[in-house]
Amino acid sequence: MATTTPTGIPEPVINEATQLITNALTVLKPYLIALTPHERQISAKISDRSYPFVEKTCDYTLLAPEYVPQYMDAEKLRTDLLVHDQLIELLRISKQLTNGLDDSALKTGGDSFTNALNYYNSVRQASRINVPGAKSIYEDLKKRFIRSNYGKDSGPDEQPKAD
Repeated sequence: MATTTPTGIPEPVINEATQLITNALTVLKPYLIALTPHERQISAKISDRSYPFVEKTCDYTLLAPEYVPQYMDAEKLRTDLLVHDQLIELLRISKQLTNGLDDSALKTGGDSFTNALNYYNSVRQASRINVPGAKSIYEDLKKRFIRSNYGKDSGPDEQPKAD
């Protein structure tokens, strides 16, 4: 399936989306937890395979409370599972949004870079044949391709390719 680049997003749409996302973050912030990378790594994780076990355990704590250890808060187990379910629902929606934003930004960014390279190559050719005004534009744009000390960028003699 071919992808198409979206046309410009009207400013009122951007403003409304920004406000709605900001409002969602503000509303949910008191209920969100920020974990350190270490905490994320060592935390137990519930998977689709583990979920029925946890759900069944919640039921059993009500049906057979005599087996609930004294150090365990059965109500917290049920509350945590409820909150997990609520967050997963929001996470699924936000992942759709994030994936759409990420894909659109990747596509439009790549398209703009490809077009910029096309323009750069045109100006470079014009500069080589001494078209008036082309050399100053080329000299300014070629700074992007000067090799850094780390060798991350293309060298000035390399021709950047548009994909």
